[in-house]
Amino acid sequence: MSVPRSVAAHRQAVVELLTGVSADRGKLRLPLLEALGKALAVDVYAPLSLPPFDNSQMDGFAVRSADIPDGGAELRVAEPVPAGAAPAALKPGFAAPIMTGAVIPEGADAVVPIEKATPNAFPDPAAGEAVVVLPSVAPGTYVRDSGSDIGKGELALVAGTRMGPAQLGLLAALGLTTVEVRKPWRVLLVTTGDEVVEPGKELTAGKIFDSNGTLLEASMRQAGLDVVRTGISDDDPSKLLAVLQRHTGPAEDRVDVIVTTGGVSKGAYEVVRQAMANQPVEFLPVAMQPGGPQGLGTVEGVPFLGFPGNPVSCLVSFEMFLRPALSQVLGTPAQRPVLKARLAESLTSPEGKHQVRRGTMGADGTVRMEGGAGSHLVHALARANALVQIPGDVTELAEGDEVEVWML
Repeated sequence: MSVPRSVAAHRQAVVELLTGVSADRGKLRLPLLEALGKALAVDVYAPLSLPPFDNSQMDGFAVRSADIPDGGAELRVAEPVPAGAAPAALKPGFAAPIMTGAVIPEGADAVVPIEKATPNAFPDPAAGEAVVVLPSVAPGTYVRDSGSDIGKGELALVAGTRMGPAQLGLLAALGLTTVEVRKPWRVLLVTTGDEVVEPGKELTAGKIFDSNGTLLEASMRQAGLDVVRTGISDDDPSKLLAVLQRHTGPAEDRVDVIVTTGGVSKGAYEVVRQAMANQPVEFLPVAMQPGGPQGLGTVEGVPFLGFPGNPVSCLVSFEMFLRPALSQVLGTPAQRPVLKARLAESLTSPEGKHQVRRGTMGADGTVRMEGGAGSHLVHALARANALVQIPGDVTELAEGDEVEVWML
């Protein structure tokens, strides 16, 4: 009987398997919002400076600092400068009311905040000529210089950067509407089992609806993968192998990774094991609950991962192995946020197995378990927002003990 592999060792094996896949599948030009979560394909250089012009950091008065001695000075009020306007040059002895973000008039080199003015309010333009008393100010005060964020022609984002809200916001600020991203990897996802039927079909005796396909496809899409589905494969090994081989040739149907669910244990009708009999695929136990039985290898040179068939087991397998490996190899998706939490209840865990429990992290920093340790508890999974990590050398934890959680 083989010794179970550790979670860390199996995750590294998945990383090594995927490292052989070409990360460069070409490029796609997408509208900014459609690029969310994807990896930038090329370096992006700023087509303009940010800010594109000197502008005011405050509501106040744009002034020539040389017009105001140390003791302050009374200046005449010029035409106001609203945001978005092109102001006239500021004459000596004048102060221009200016709004936050508005262009600094030619000749002005500083802004005095409205709170420091006397009176500390903008004059009514309809009241005619007005004056304001302002304190002295150093050149550059409350002025955002053109290019102080990024200069025209500078490197804005490096190829490989994951496109999150901040990165897309930068591209929008630079006036871009589209961006080139790496084509996502194509993953063939195959659900197996004579007992499984597609949702919406008649559920006869002994049959169950397929939740694995939806569960994993949604997870893969969320991770930025292009998912290919072929329907549910029955328990005929030759038919399953034929399905996989159709997607391993040189044609357009070729995928980058194959993932199956079910048929990887040691029962009498383990279709995936039987189909892989002549392929360089290893089936082995991993010291993890749920998700202990795993398959790993290649089918006609294409990386293959065989996940268990129970819904929670296959999702945990994805989160513990495939998703982190993609992050390491491709740079996307982002790693799951890892936090520390206090247990809302005591629990036990089997010795020698890394247990992954489903839980809900509360605003008070505590995490409560959702359902038990069973790998079939889809309802409990749907209520959870975190995976609670319990190392293999821990068998008991008390209420209030600290645990690591991965936020979903």
